[in-house]
Amino acid sequence: MAARRGGGRPEKIGSLVDGLLEKHGVQDQVRRMDVLDLWPEIVGDTVAGVTRAKGVDEATLFVEVRSSAWLMELNMMKGEFLARVNERLPETPLDRIVFVQAETG
Repeated sequence: MAARRGGGRPEKIGSLVDGLLEKHGVQDQVRRMDVLDLWPEIVGDTVAGVTRAKGVDEATLFVEVRSSAWLMELNMMKGEFLARVNERLPETPLDRIVFVQAETG
């Protein structure tokens, strides 16, 4: 789908959206959100089975962990996971990962 800007030639909607996001300074944050979908692929099946990437605030990824034992284990591996994430998202790297224990309900 294309739109016309200022009566000129048609421009793709994706380009308009990218320009709008860039103008308002949120494009990097939107790109960082890709990590939520990529998390299982980045960490593998075992870790993905006990975690869930919940959100990104600024350059911090928040990950919910199923148990306190896993929480301790994953905190020791935090640097490795951060490096893997930043390999996949080199244009919008994260500064840190925060693991939190999932609420049971």
